Amino acid sequence: MAEKEFKLEEAFERLESIIGELEKPDVSLDNSFQLYQEGMKLLKACTESIDKVEKDLIILSEDGETDEL
Repeated sequence: MAEKEFKLEEAFERLESIIGELEKPDVSLDNSFQLYQEGMKLLKACTESIDKVEKDLIILSEDGETDEL
């Protein structure tokens, strides 16, 4: 996922898929560990992406002044 442009929506969809796979009763321990690692990497990337957006946002106050988050 690092090679192509990071898409937050796609990452959330993959995280949902990983959760679904982990909830299956027949998932092996090895597979669940791999899924967990992939999920944690995606979660970290999502958090970093959201943090970057929050830093870039500017809120306009009622009197028209700008305040950065």
